[in-house]
Amino acid sequence: MTRKIRHATTADVRRIMEVLAAAKQVMRQAGNANQWINGYPDENAILHDMEQGGAMVVEDDGMVVAYFAFLPSPEPTYATIYHGSWLNDTKPYHVVHRMGGVPEVCGIFASAMDYCFAVDPNIRVDTHRDNKTMQHLFIKHGFTYCGIIYLANGDERLAFQKILDA
Repeated sequence: MTRKIRHATTADVRRIMEVLAAAKQVMRQAGNANQWINGYPDENAILHDMEQGGAMVVEDDGMVVAYFAFLPSPEPTYATIYHGSWLNDTKPYHVVHRMGGVPEVCGIFASAMDYCFAVDPNIRVDTHRDNKTMQHLFIKHGFTYCGIIYLANGDERLAFQKILDA
């Protein structure tokens, strides 16, 4: 198998939406019924990620098996963190959002993180309190829980950060 991570194109949008639908199904089966609701993430979110230059796909043997947004700082919703603090609040960072993959493929998170840390040693992420799978992956891959942030719509998220040693 050949795994490749590349920037998504508009030709990928249909497949990205299929991948994210599969990821939502897995989330629901794992008891996470309150994240990615009301049609989110929709095509507009993916197209916005593309406009920002951060829409990424993971391919196995040429087939898109995962999607994530990899965007440079600042992330406006990370400006204020509650019940904790960022590991470093002065250095630039990248953020990973909207990560989802098909359930039958393993190692997607690890591959995505390898890619991200090759670009930037300072990564911030967040997830819903009910998303135990992502929380487990963050901790497993060396992220530190930093506190709570709130999205623009007021929804709470658990925030994590990892900084590679320089």
